Amino acid sequence: MSLQLIIAQVLLMALGLLGIAAARPDLIVEHGWKTALALGITFAVARLRPKTFLKLGPPFWAFTLLLLLLVLVIGVGTAESTATKRWLDFGGPFRFQPSELAKLGLIMMLASFFSRRGVQNKLLSATVMIVLTTALIFAEPDLGSSVLMFGLGIILMYAAGVRISNITGFLFALALMALPVFSVYLEKHPYILARWQGHQVRDEERAIGLDQIGLAHRDLSWGGWWGQGPDGRRYEYFAAHTDMVVASVGFTTGLLGVVTLLFCYWLIVSVALQTSQLAARIRPMTAEIHGASILATGAMFMIVGQAMVNLAVAAGVFPVTGVPLPLVSFGFSSMLTMSVALGIIHSALREVKRNLPETETRPAEDRVAESEGMGLGAD
Repeated sequence: MSLQLIIAQVLLMALGLLGIAAARPDLIVEHGWKTALALGITFAVARLRPKTFLKLGPPFWAFTLLLLLLVLVIGVGTAESTATKRWLDFGGPFRFQPSELAKLGLIMMLASFFSRRGVQNKLLSATVMIVLTTALIFAEPDLGSSVLMFGLGIILMYAAGVRISNITGFLFALALMALPVFSVYLEKHPYILARWQGHQVRDEERAIGLDQIGLAHRDLSWGGWWGQGPDGRRYEYFAAHTDMVVASVGFTTGLLGVVTLLFCYWLIVSVALQTSQLAARIRPMTAEIHGASILATGAMFMIVGQAMVNLAVAAGVFPVTGVPLPLVSFGFSSMLTMSVALGIIHSALREVKRNLPETETRPAEDRVAESEGMGLGAD
């Protein structure tokens, strides 16, 4: 397993515990045992080989599509968004968000598809998979998650080796077809446009920093360099333990904690890109190695892409979207799927290293000594 990934996950979870202790101390015990369970799930998933994920890709993706259809029929919203259908609630602790599982489903499906079929003349089939998954989330409605899902599909195409020119043409064609659909969608759900317009034109209350984002910014600034600790005196505001948890982390741990959080996400990007780079050195590249490379890149974007959207909302760049901060925010659906995604990266990296040529896996000192010995023999 990658030590970098373990460090990143443990630090992110620890920062989440501190942030939630400050925002909602009544939830700290629940979040603590869910965090421990999620960490154990990462270690369990990491023991599997990539071929397991590639084999399970099609049935698991189909299962997530059924869940997305089910949520449109019997799903429930939240107290703040009762008109939406995003959760399946079976009572007690059995409540989860199928769109989180669907991200894993799309990653596994496209990795399986491209590794078995290749990328030549397969753009239409992959497009159908991406659009179908995105459309079901779009219908909930959940614009933030659907945009992330679509972006994930594009990244998976690129990771599989689809040409940029083909991806660009695909995006242009979809944009033209989606314009009338999106117009009807905004008419049916006017709150989406109102939220964006309200974010662009700040009213008198927003101008003095009393909106949700303004309150989050105040917490961040009050944290200073080292933070006020989880028991520091602060004002309450909506979603301080979920969407705006970075503000609670900043209040508790200061700039040091926020920089550490960003460093952890960078570590995840670094390990995933290293996996893809090492996979490119393996000749011949087998279907499993190709699939492992796609899995690592997709799992990385699933985590870090969502993190960047959440942080952009907290910074005031985007309006509030309801996207949690991976491995930090309170909420088990996201915590579970992100932990599985980290396990997939662990698995992919191990498989790639196992198949590297011998010259790549031996210590550098041994390779230098051998080259020097060959040079002496030549003389």
